[in-house]
Amino acid sequence: MSPRTARSGSTEGGGMVTPGRVIVAVIAVLTLVFIFENTRSTRIRLLIPEVTMPLWTALLATGVLGALCGAYFMGRRR
Repeated sequence: MSPRTARSGSTEGGGMVTPGRVIVAVIAVLTLVFIFENTRSTRIRLLIPEVTMPLWTALLATGVLGALCGAYFMGRRR
């Protein structure tokens, strides 16, 4: 019997709203607002080439890469 099923009153599916989940949701919404408020084009240097793109695209790509790296390292920790 796993520790998760041994606890009384545990819910399957993780439908509980926890403070941690609320904080993560608020941070995600604030991050998206920040990203989409910065819509002007900007020059970005990628090692050698210099590209012009909307700032929100660069911010969103950076956020997605950071989230993927975080998920990868959290997955390896378990």
